[in-house]
Amino acid sequence: MRVLLLSDIHSNLEALEACLAAAPAYDVVVNLGDIVGYGASPNEVIERSRGLGKFFVRGNHDKAASGLMDLKDFNPIAGMAAIWTREHVSPENLQWLRALPRGPIYVDGLDGVQFVHGSPMDEDDYVVTLHDAIEPLMVSPTPVTFFGHSHLQGSFWSNTVTPDVYRPVYRTVGQAETVEFPLREGQHFLVNPGSVGQPRDGDWRAAFAVFDSDARIVTFCRVPYNLKDAQDRILAANLPQRLATRLAAGR
Repeated sequence: MRVLLLSDIHSNLEALEACLAAAPAYDVVVNLGDIVGYGASPNEVIERSRGLGKFFVRGNHDKAASGLMDLKDFNPIAGMAAIWTREHVSPENLQWLRALPRGPIYVDGLDGVQFVHGSPMDEDDYVVTLHDAIEPLMVSPTPVTFFGHSHLQGSFWSNTVTPDVYRPVYRTVGQAETVEFPLREGQHFLVNPGSVGQPRDGDWRAAFAVFDSDARIVTFCRVPYNLKDAQDRILAANLPQRLATRLAAGR
């Protein structure tokens, strides 16, 4: 089975469309949450995402925008974007956001694989460093976990003795590129496909991944998108200017 992995779209329609246009053939799509927040196209992104399939986990911004989570842990800009999103999402899409499932979720035919937003231990936990990854790698009984939330593309893994981290290295800053990463048998993996709509690894290009379960290979992907249109939408919506400028820096 070939699984298209999308995460942290954050209402960035231009980035989502670029990822879908560049994606190789796939059998199923799994969305790892934070469909909305920050960007200016929540309804369009929700509707496009809903049309891709049925496998979703909720993200913290999805919960915040739909009123399931208070904003005390959000920084002021993220909180303003969540409130703006809540006010601009259609009633139907708001109800859909509220009904998104908590991870982990599972897909028939993918044994030993689970999908979460933050961590297999807590949906809102950030797995950013190797230190963050050690406990979920050791505690989770499921060998392969796909997660989002951190906006950092790459993988953590452990052979029960020595945990390690992998970040894909790309050759350019403005072209579509892919990097393959094999998942070895007998090891545990936490794999982040990266953020479609707001990368934070210094690379402005939209990020996603494809998992080939038969070959046990994750293909990490980066693709350029119409950055100016995404920024212009944010500014026209009177969202904080920082949400537009940060897209160009990949931060």
